[in-house]
Amino acid sequence: MDNQETDTQIEENNSGAELIRAQDALPGTIPILPQAERPFFPGQIIPLLLDPEAWGPTIQSAQENANGVLGLLLTRAERPEQATSEDFYRMGTAARIHRIGRVDGRLQVLLEGVQRFRVIEWLSQQAPLTARVRYYPEPRVEDDTEIKAYAIAIINTIKELVPLNPLYGEEFKLFLDNFHPNDPSHLADFAASLTTSGKDEQQDVLEAVDLVKRLQRVHALLIKELEIARTQAHIRKQVEQDMQKHQREHILREQMKVIQKELGISKDDRTAELDKFRERLESLDLPDKAAERIQEEMDKFAVLESGSPEYATTRNYLDWLTSLPWGKHTEDRLDLKEARRILDEDHDGLEDVKQRIMEFIGVGIMKGEVSGSIILFVGPPGVGKTSLGRSIARALGRRFFRFSLGGMRDEAEIKGHRRTYVGAMPGKFIQAIKDTQAANPVIMLDEIDKVGASYQGDPASALLEVLDPEQNSDFLDHFLDVPFDLSKVLFICTANQLDTIPGPLLDRMEVIHLSGYLASEKMDIARHHLLPRQLERNGLKPRGQLRIDKGALRRIIEEYAREAGVRRLEKHLSAIARKAVVKLLEGEKPPIHVRAKDIEDYLGKPVFSREKRLSGVGIITGLAWTAMGGATLSIEATRIHSFTRGFKLTGQLGDVMRESAEIAYSHILANAERWGASPDFFENSLIHLHVPAGATPKDGPSAGITMACALLSLAKNRRAVRKLAMTGELTLTGQVLPVGGIREKVIAARRANIRELILPAANRGDYEEIPEYIREGLKVHFAEKFDEVVPIVFEK
Repeated sequence: MDNQETDTQIEENNSGAELIRAQDALPGTIPILPQAERPFFPGQIIPLLLDPEAWGPTIQSAQENANGVLGLLLTRAERPEQATSEDFYRMGTAARIHRIGRVDGRLQVLLEGVQRFRVIEWLSQQAPLTARVRYYPEPRVEDDTEIKAYAIAIINTIKELVPLNPLYGEEFKLFLDNFHPNDPSHLADFAASLTTSGKDEQQDVLEAVDLVKRLQRVHALLIKELEIARTQAHIRKQVEQDMQKHQREHILREQMKVIQKELGISKDDRTAELDKFRERLESLDLPDKAAERIQEEMDKFAVLESGSPEYATTRNYLDWLTSLPWGKHTEDRLDLKEARRILDEDHDGLEDVKQRIMEFIGVGIMKGEVSGSIILFVGPPGVGKTSLGRSIARALGRRFFRFSLGGMRDEAEIKGHRRTYVGAMPGKFIQAIKDTQAANPVIMLDEIDKVGASYQGDPASALLEVLDPEQNSDFLDHFLDVPFDLSKVLFICTANQLDTIPGPLLDRMEVIHLSGYLASEKMDIARHHLLPRQLERNGLKPRGQLRIDKGALRRIIEEYAREAGVRRLEKHLSAIARKAVVKLLEGEKPPIHVRAKDIEDYLGKPVFSREKRLSGVGIITGLAWTAMGGATLSIEATRIHSFTRGFKLTGQLGDVMRESAEIAYSHILANAERWGASPDFFENSLIHLHVPAGATPKDGPSAGITMACALLSLAKNRRAVRKLAMTGELTLTGQVLPVGGIREKVIAARRANIRELILPAANRGDYEEIPEYIREGLKVHFAEKFDEVVPIVFEK
């Protein structure tokens, strides 16, 4: 740094001959001891603890070969023993060894800094590290005004530091014991070592051979140290003042309590709690039983000692009783047009569901109030069941509370714990009433089809009382032990399927089916709801930063999010928005335009390929219902060989579906000749019936006529003459029985671009309930017997 420009000055200062003692002479070659934390300055005396195995040879070399002198050199390496010559700074301090001892198996070496040096050449790269060095004796200072001014400024700054931190005073006393304050060179080195500055800043001071520059750098470090010390002192003072204030307030409060007690005007904690409970009761319309129970508990609470275990239990009980909104009801917003506007604003599609909700609200308007009811929304995941519940609450102007029943196994979650237990609490319904502070909220029970049962009870059975309009007017929670009226509560439940809901519980609910969305409905939902929401969540502006074409949306819907709901569609839109954010931050100009051809770059390879309807002899397309909505199913039948008679089934079929396949096989075998098939075809044939996809479990009777048609196609060696799909249960006598999930199956057929269907005649009513816009363009044949199915499939 400053060393080249000062070399000439040092040579001039040392040009005169001067005698020195032999023991004070500094050798030109010395062993090097690395320092990792901070540099060592001339004039410092410091004890070092060293590992004898790593640094014992270095200390021994210094004593034997260098007149007890070694070099302390700062290293950039984190571990000194791993430092190489490239890791060392070039300027260090030569130090003389004064004493060597051992403490707990480690070497303790007392060193005194003597003089600066610069490494000229490394002689040894391994311990003991050895280098040839050049020394920089401290220059003689004449009567220099600038140096004197800097020295006084440094001393004054140290004086300002001493009151802020007493440790600075102790260090300054030690310095004055060993050096004269008029020695600016040692004063600068001492002041630098006094600061908490980093090792690079202190190394800069060590390398400043020119005294004026050294004093300038040290003064700057001291000013920074003074600011830090002042800030620390201010923080410490503020903390002490806050502590004193709290202590003073505590003492005054205790004194005030004593004074109030002496004057007879004080209230203890129990009295204050009772006053609070009484104040709450003034605004409540309590039933007689509840008022009587609360008064009994308050009388008991008034005589309890605050240290008794029952004190906390009774106080908690009274807190719950007085916190409930007894007799408080929010006023319903009975406006049919506003309700329709809110439903249309929150949801696209679902016209039949919206119409049913409007009928429900309309009845409430005619009666003057929407009385407590239990509605069950059933449908695949992601079709908007929970959000519909929120919309109903908003349309009615009621408060909303939601909790999930999925996996619930303890009936105490429904009816509360008895107060004999530690940590007892009311059930979820009483908690919902307290949180909403209204006796007529909308309470949503999510995933009611996933309620469990265990040794702790059956929550589904506990729900029978809650969800029965004839019983819930006097709902008795185990914790409250006082009847509470839930008859004004509107309960909305959600489920993915009805099979797992107990019959008595299902009987209490009004079921509304949500079957899923068509591609056109998904497009509207994506544009009006999902995309704006994802733009907001990802910090993008509604316009001007990301634009997704209709073609791109259509491709996402058809190839990446083909399920009945829109949850996966929203996830894909979120992924596109995140990638667009990254592109904008990387400097790409807005708007980011996403076209159909770009979708693979954002979302990877398509999850779904375009559905190809299988066709050929022995292949018939059926319709199936799944928890994710409807699906098309191509059933395949083939003749393996003609050596023996047999029938083989594959495709992970359940027991009911296997029985349906056996019935179809038996019915075709018995009537093959009547439909133009050879009666001997099945006598000597091993028939294999397969239902793709093999990895998906399947069950149910609705594929009966489909499997029968596949077997008949194989026997007649004729393919279906129409592009159609079918569903229906088949009996041994050829009757076609009704099946469930008609809406989901019809939507699945439309999604696969199949416009001709065969349905059981008994399902005509279910089909006619499907909205007109779904049925539009479909040709449906209703069959009562299998004899009616055969000509539709095989005759033009």
